[in-house]
Amino acid sequence: MAVPKRKVSKARRDSRKANWKAVNPTLVECPHCKAMVRPHTVCSECGYYDGKEVVAIHQKEKESK
Repeated sequence: MAVPKRKVSKARRDSRKANWKAVNPTLVECPHCKAMVRPHTVCSECGYYDGKEVVAIHQKEKESK
C-alpha cells in the first residue's frame, strides 16, 4: 500500500484544489425561435437543429372559453 513519506502541507494540498470552480454553461441563441440553448444540441423550445426540424414539439392547445 502506498504511504506518503512526509506530511503534505496545507498550502500544497489546497493549491491542488484551487482550480476546481463552477462555470456557467455556454449558451447560444437558437436561429429559429431565438431561445437560449446549449451549442450543438436540439432546441427544446422549437425542436430545430441545423435549420431542420428534428423533434416534433407539441404546442399546448389553448383551452376554449
